[in-house]
Parts: sequence; structure tokens; C-alpha cells
Amino acid sequence: RKTHGSCRRTGVPAQKGWAMADARPTTYTPTARFLHWLTAAIVLVIIPMGIGMANMELGKLGDVLFDLHRSLGFVLLPLAIWRVWFRLTHPVPALPPDIPGYQVLAAEATHWALYALLLAQPIIGWIANSAYGAPLNFFWLFDLPPIWAKNEPLSDTMFALHRWLGFLMAAILLAHIGAAFFHHFVRKDNILTRMVRG
Repeated sequence: RKTHGSCRRTGVPAQKGWAMADARPTTYTPTARFLHWLTAAIVLVIIPMGIGMANMELGKLGDVLFDLHRSLGFVLLPLAIWRVWFRLTHPVPALPPDIPGYQVLAAEATHWALYALLLAQPIIGWIANSAYGAPLNFFWLFDLPPIWAKNEPLSDTMFALHRWLGFLMAAILLAHIGAAFFHHFVRKDNILTRMVRG
């Protein structure tokens, strides 16, 4: 009886400890992986497209690329909102326990900086186009409404901000991809594979 009672007393805290340890999943859900890779695909198309449009004379092709760039940006905005909501409401897998604290902070900062830019860039682009007075064509189906009155000086400022934030996003994205490859090929842990296969 004494032994049984002792087990019962120590069992409750142990179960609480297991519950705390199991509070974070070991891999990403299918929804999280879908949102991650769809967002990544759009961003990996839209950033080089934007850089090309800003630095090359493309003629009529440029008009097509501008419409496509804007359309993908409009797709990205609700996708980013969904992704941030999902991130806030669903716990993510923990990093391996042997990773230094500064690397954990860097990973968190990288993720949240990307989330902030994914939300900000489409809105800034929408304001810039609205202030410029350009039509906001969505995949050649219909025009989206402007969200700002025509104001060319403001448009120039917002387009410049959009461009430089695009460069910042590209740099952060390269750091993110580099970190994923470092984990996979150098540390040989499951950081990348759990986002690929679950």
C-alpha cells in the first residue's frame, strides 16, 4: 500500500511533465506545410519578377509582368493573413535542445520578420499603385478597387519603400534557406525534412 501510494503521488507530477513535453508537436501539420510551400513558391516568383521589372526595359512584356506581379501580391495578402493566424493558433515543433539560444532567437526573428514583410509588402504595393492611378488588374479577370487617392509623390515614396523591402525580404529569405540547408547537410537533423515530409 505504501508503495502504491508513493507511485500515485509521484505519478501525477510525472503525467503533468509528459503533458508539458507533449504540448509542442514533433512535426508540422499538412496545413502548415501547405501554407509554407505555397507562400514560398509565390515569393520565389514574385521577388525576381519585381527586381527584373524595376531594372529592365521590357516593353509589352513588362506590362504583363506588372499585372502578374500585382495579381500574385493580392493572392499573397490573404495567404499571409491565414498563415500568421495559423502560426498564432497552432504550436510549432521545438528546435533541437542542443541549439544555442542565440540561434533560437535568430530563427524566431527571421520567421516573424518574414511574416511582417509578407503582410506589409502587398499592402504597400496596393497603396503605391492606387496613389499612382494605375489599374489594379487581377489575373486579367477584373480590376481591384484603389485604396488611396491619386498622389504621385506618395506613390513614388511607396514604390521606393516596396522596392527596398523587397531586397530586405530577399536577404532574409536567403538566410532562411541557408539555415535550412545548414541543418540538413551539416547538422543532419530533421528541421528541413519535417517541413517537407511531416
